[in-house]
Amino acid sequence: MDELKVLLQDNLNIEFRSAVLSNPRQKDVAEKMKVRPLLHKEKLMFQIETFRNHQAFHRNAKPEEACMLLLEAMENMRQMQMETAERLYTVLVSKKGKVTIKKKALECGRKEIDLSHNRKKRYILEEGKPVPFLIDLGVMTEEGKVVRSRFDKFRQINRFLEFIEDILPELARDRELTILDFGCGKSYLTFAMYDYLHERKGYDVRIIGLDLKKEVIAHCSELGRKYGYEKLTFLEGDIAGYTGAEQVDMVVTLHACDTATDYALAKAVGWGAKVILSVPCCQHELNSQIASDVLKPIFKYGLIKERMAALVTDALRAEYLECAGYEVQILEFIDMEHTPKNILIRGVRSGNKGENREAVRRCEEFLHVSPTLGRLLVRHPDGALE
Repeated sequence: MDELKVLLQDNLNIEFRSAVLSNPRQKDVAEKMKVRPLLHKEKLMFQIETFRNHQAFHRNAKPEEACMLLLEAMENMRQMQMETAERLYTVLVSKKGKVTIKKKALECGRKEIDLSHNRKKRYILEEGKPVPFLIDLGVMTEEGKVVRSRFDKFRQINRFLEFIEDILPELARDRELTILDFGCGKSYLTFAMYDYLHERKGYDVRIIGLDLKKEVIAHCSELGRKYGYEKLTFLEGDIAGYTGAEQVDMVVTLHACDTATDYALAKAVGWGAKVILSVPCCQHELNSQIASDVLKPIFKYGLIKERMAALVTDALRAEYLECAGYEVQILEFIDMEHTPKNILIRGVRSGNKGENREAVRRCEEFLHVSPTLGRLLVRHPDGALE
């Protein structure tokens, strides 16, 4: 960690802009950390925001203390994205503790830094700066002001881009990346991904949006041509039958209904996708299967049974992905007050297959369930579908 210590000591100054620490080894210690500079009583401080158990904890520290706290945190974290006024640093920590530091100059040049203590929340897609696709999709006005009735959508898009930001170190820089967005719908997030990865971060990406609605695909294709997004394609079709790609780097499935999510996840495993981002929807399958003599008094309440079945569905999906070689997190997508469909399953391929398949099997037997994804991956452990 000596090299990292020197990096922090050299950059925790007035030129520091932000840092995000992510990919924890132990999630109960901290799931994520964010750091930003601020001026407190005319002295430079660093606000450290730690996320744990869906709660955020704040602490202000002087440069020396902040350096110590970040070094301690990186004992648990596998990666850090740090940005200064002129450079972007990526820090990766291997299982054996080897530290790799990559740096590059910011393409947009020097950035000014806001040091106010209670500054307005900063979004990746900023308020006040017109974004063409958000204007056409009715989220922004032509002046860049967020339409009040669409602010939840604006927050959702930015929250999704934060998840993308976390996994940037997992994506190759030296070749074209293929990303599939199953059930893309009006494609708010599909356009946001392309804009963020290709236009803002400079990744060579080819993104394919797939949906069953012909008119939606036609409209999104027209918008893609309008913006000159040459490597953004929209196709009509379903998830289970898609065969248009041989290698896929990232699979995104947002609000694919019921078992459509399972087919998308199985496809992702079959392709060996490095990253999976899935926000499930309408988990009906297990509601008709789940049963337990022990839990019978609870299951007699239909609403409770439905919600428990949905949570069990997504927890088992996460376990199946771990058994297939993914490191998996279940995260809160957006606040529950905005939508109950707020769980995001994020999987990053590690190659280390989980050893808890027998425990998962016992859980299935106890609840008398046989989820689609489990059956697909047992029948085809590599995720390939007939």
